[in-house]
Amino acid sequence: MIVLVGLPGSGKSTIGRQLAKRLQLPFIDMDHEIERRIGCSIREFFDREGESAFRDVEQEVVEQLALGQSAVLSTGGGAVLRSVNRERLRSSGRVFYLRSTPEEIFRRVKHDRSRPLLQVADPMRKLRELFEQRDPLYRETAHFVIETGRPSVATLVNMIAMQLELNGESA
Repeated sequence: MIVLVGLPGSGKSTIGRQLAKRLQLPFIDMDHEIERRIGCSIREFFDREGESAFRDVEQEVVEQLALGQSAVLSTGGGAVLRSVNRERLRSSGRVFYLRSTPEEIFRRVKHDRSRPLLQVADPMRKLRELFEQRDPLYRETAHFVIETGRPSVATLVNMIAMQLELNGESA
């Protein structure tokens, strides 16, 4: 399994879809899998049940997916918050941290209303807090760190594919 981790808006789903296509593997978006399981949007669930209940569901989904088929998995931005998830993801395959600065992410997602953690008075401050809190956790989970910066999606997909090839690995 190839696992993509990173902050919300770092490109996990976009890059994951293209990488899966290139490697001829199924693509799994963990957020979509969670929404399918809970029967509503993550934002609705967050508002109704709270973050802790959401993280419980997320942990169950991580455990289930880690045991599953070979695929490209795009995780939710907070999937690394629990150590059990970090360990499970790291042991299930190759983990790539799509590292983006808070400024890059804000530029990409400032108009996206579907991200519950960013629906706050100062989303830039929230992104900086998330980065400070999560960057060490993403690094701990990842086998490889890919700086997203300005490269195109195609370039980033090539970088990941080459890294896998250099390590003599397929998915």
